[in-house]
Amino acid sequence: MTNSQSGAAQPALRIADFGIDNTSRATGEALRDYVGKIRRGDLGALPALVTLAALLVLFTALSEDFLTLNNLANVLHQGAGQTIIAMGIVYVLLIGEIDLSAGTASGVAASVLALHFQHDGNLLGAMGGSVFYAFVLGLAAAALLALLLRIWLGAALSALALVLVVAGVGANPWLEMLLAVCVGAAIGCVTGFAVSKVRIPSFVVTLGLFITWSGVVLQLVGPGGTISIRQSPELFAVANGSLGVTGSWLLFLVAGAGYAVVVGYRHLARLRHGLVAQPTVLVVAKVIAVLGCGGLATYLLTLNRSPHPELASIRGVPYVVPIILFLLVAGTHVLDRTRYGRHLHAVGNNRDAAHRAGVNIAKIRMSAFIVCSSVAALGAIVYTSKVGSVDGSAGNGNLVLFAVGAAVIGGTSLFGGKGRMQDAVLGGAVLATVQNGLNLLGFQAAPVNIITGLVLVAAAGVDALSRRRSAAQHEG
Repeated sequence: MTNSQSGAAQPALRIADFGIDNTSRATGEALRDYVGKIRRGDLGALPALVTLAALLVLFTALSEDFLTLNNLANVLHQGAGQTIIAMGIVYVLLIGEIDLSAGTASGVAASVLALHFQHDGNLLGAMGGSVFYAFVLGLAAAALLALLLRIWLGAALSALALVLVVAGVGANPWLEMLLAVCVGAAIGCVTGFAVSKVRIPSFVVTLGLFITWSGVVLQLVGPGGTISIRQSPELFAVANGSLGVTGSWLLFLVAGAGYAVVVGYRHLARLRHGLVAQPTVLVVAKVIAVLGCGGLATYLLTLNRSPHPELASIRGVPYVVPIILFLLVAGTHVLDRTRYGRHLHAVGNNRDAAHRAGVNIAKIRMSAFIVCSSVAALGAIVYTSKVGSVDGSAGNGNLVLFAVGAAVIGGTSLFGGKGRMQDAVLGGAVLATVQNGLNLLGFQAAPVNIITGLVLVAAAGVDALSRRRSAAQHEG
């Protein structure tokens, strides 16, 4: 055999050696395989998609205001904050843990952001001496805890927060947003260390910190106090502003082209290496469907959706959409295409096996909480911008429960090992639709909470039943 023949045979030999399925499938076979997955309990995002479609039909039939352009844009604005927090919680749920303090942690980040803005960077004067120095020591401790486990990014963000706080740099909207994220990372270092190294159950730690951070928010803002950020056009525009018409179409072109290229490249790569792949017809149909929906949404959002078009014009894709798209793409890449993402899945699926394989369990667990709190701080920026102020209840109440619910409703498992960033986005859309539709129908807070809770219980039940059915299939 010549060298060229030997080289050509090596890929096939490697595939065969590892037992990889390299059979091609027709469209009918692929559809039968998908039905088989559903029967085995692997439902994926199907329940959430069916629920969302049913809700859209129901509320459209019950309220003539639901399907208006202005209301659909409001759904995007209203659900963005909890959806972003849910995207961070996916990382914690993926390793089989829970973070009940993510909501109030985001409240702390929002409070620091607002204080820094209102007092022109003078947090010492805003907080008072004892609180300020305790805050500084907390940031320093967070950086040290991250260094102990060699989580360099967590240590760097905590140290940067320390520098920004001590330096007293003047108010700047971009600086305030950076400070909020850094404070969120520092909180994640403390939470993650308590769970991963001290080995306190995450439920207990985060429940205690939920109460602790609530007290910190009250201390920073004051009982009954409110700190406005409306004086900053940049901060207020994060959740209330929109791209222009040209910017909206540029976003669609960049996002659509990027999606088509990535999906097409991965499909062709699998075909080129002889790996099992979806039929090309289905892949093309999927890309066309996504681009079609994205194009239609962009077109509708570029129309004037002002309630009083004769007085004002509101056009363009809301800023929260590219923010969520960026987090979705970046988070998906981390979970699906990096060694860190593989380690997160390994820890969630079987911690003992991951440890025997050489995964640093404590480091992975702590890092998940750092990601969660950092992303929660981004959510804080969005919901603070939405209301234009921070009060003593920031991040409190049902915020974190809705965020956890969004992730679970979208398909992330409460038992660990199964979760994607798109789960949080899909689940967030379901919850935002429920809340918006019920409010339009005149329901008060009580029935909204009852119905939202029942939706979450149903999603958790579907998750438990699907896992049981999948386990039974494997045992059989």
